[in-house]
Amino acid sequence: MKHLRILPLLVSLTTIIACSSEDDDIFNYYNDYYMSNGSATIAGELSTLDVSIDQSTAEPSTDVAEYFPDEEDAQENNEFTKEVNIDMSNPTAMTEDGVEVTVEDGHVKADHGTTKKVCYVVSGSTSNGSLTIVGEKKYAVMLNGVNITNPDSAALNLLSSKRAFITVAEGTRNTLRDGTSSMNDHKGALYCKGKLLFNGSGALAVYGNYNNGIHSADYIIFRTGNNIYVKSTANHGIKANDGVFINGGVLNVEVTAAAAKGINCESDIIVNGGRTTVITTGGGSYDTEEQEAKGSAGIKSDATLTVNGGELWLKSTGAGGKGLNIDTEGYFNGGKIYIVTTGGQYKSNNDTASPKGIKADGNISITGGRIWVRTEGTNGEGIETKAELSITGGETASYAYDDAINSKSTMTISGGYVFAQGRNNDGLDANGNCYIKGGTVYAICSEQPEVAIDANSEGGYKLYLTGGTVVAIGGLESGSSLTQACYQASSWSASTWYAMSVGGNIFSFQTPTSGGSGLVVSGASQPTLLSGAGISGGTTYFGGIAVSGATVSSGTTVSLSSYTGGNNMGNNMGPNQFHRP
Repeated sequence: MKHLRILPLLVSLTTIIACSSEDDDIFNYYNDYYMSNGSATIAGELSTLDVSIDQSTAEPSTDVAEYFPDEEDAQENNEFTKEVNIDMSNPTAMTEDGVEVTVEDGHVKADHGTTKKVCYVVSGSTSNGSLTIVGEKKYAVMLNGVNITNPDSAALNLLSSKRAFITVAEGTRNTLRDGTSSMNDHKGALYCKGKLLFNGSGALAVYGNYNNGIHSADYIIFRTGNNIYVKSTANHGIKANDGVFINGGVLNVEVTAAAAKGINCESDIIVNGGRTTVITTGGGSYDTEEQEAKGSAGIKSDATLTVNGGELWLKSTGAGGKGLNIDTEGYFNGGKIYIVTTGGQYKSNNDTASPKGIKADGNISITGGRIWVRTEGTNGEGIETKAELSITGGETASYAYDDAINSKSTMTISGGYVFAQGRNNDGLDANGNCYIKGGTVYAICSEQPEVAIDANSEGGYKLYLTGGTVVAIGGLESGSSLTQACYQASSWSASTWYAMSVGGNIFSFQTPTSGGSGLVVSGASQPTLLSGAGISGGTTYFGGIAVSGATVSSGTTVSLSSYTGGNNMGNNMGPNQFHRP
């Protein structure tokens, strides 16, 4: 196996800090940005979940193996021993070891032709320059304390179609920035024609002011140790044509343009590790070519999105904004996902873009991990698939303005912990059949005629409840097939802890400030229910509003009677005004 030779750091931190006053401003920014102890935030319960840029460098551990489309994509499987040093503060033309470097008014072009094993070591600072690299062989670029601003095009323009290994040298701070105009309609402040493969633990900030921040015409790979901040005011933060694969690292992305995406990929996206935080603030926009209203999104995949590990923290504040926008299937197998949207609908030319936490045109499969979603704006649904939804494990929680969890077709829950509160609509809403076969489900709707768990009975479908532990504030769809018996309480109290025991297993839950009429419970055997329960210990879920396996020290027994479906429960009405936090 070949190994990358560790290259010496040619510019010391002392030399870097001794740059011009303009650079001092950049480094002061870095001190504020990279060295603070800020972190992404869960503020209290799910209803107050929020997301902010995480400035700490520690990333979550993961036991998920790195994914490389080709073993050659791992830098340790390569060797780059021919160093070419480029000082952007005072670039010099040269021809060395088959590499030709030319300079024109501070703009540098390096051509390694057919020369192999080349590593460009780039340092220094320029406020009006750029580095362009061409060549017919794969190559490495070590960012070794470099700051490039190009007012007219890309700052780092990698025009070779071969693999580009970008190593951000440990202990260094690096900035790439373009301007608001362009001589060549460039696609990113950092543009790569080939595969873009990030390595190293130094700090890199990329500012896209004309188009995208980072753009690869092929795929992009991020790895453990990466510390990358991207801000785009014109388009997407990170754009790739053929794939984005996040194996690790700390990524912070901010975009402000209308309908812009933090991470946008025309192919598959796979997340195996790291901590990725994306905040979009742009509103909606009407796409005249596709004749469609569109909103911003934290992450947009034109193909599949798979999350096996790591953390995603996503927030969209603009009209029509989404957390995850997936054109085909979404697979959630592990890791942690926190999503907040605060914008309402965007309407233009008789078309509408609605805010959603997670939206997929294909099937959604949840087998593990944690997903928390909060939507605040008008018509904001929490999790929506235009096809089928399957939950077999993990923790899924949605606190939404509209339907909390919605499927256009079949919805099946057979495992895991699921919380769904639709503050102006249903908790769980299947437009096909809804099957609850196992797991623990806590669903809440607004007032009548909504129900906590809904199936499309008008279309000839129904809810089939055959297993699991279920708490439904607002009742179940009329005409449901309840193979596992359900029971209703004569009343329920707001903001109160209840403890439900099923065969000795205890599930405790706190009721909402307000919600649908009626409290329905179901389990493998007839439950017993205590109101005003004193609980301690156990495992908390959904931001602390549910506990499994707690010790119960007090409470008042609640009378339960048989329940057959529907939300018209006579006098057993709970609070009936939906909650607006």
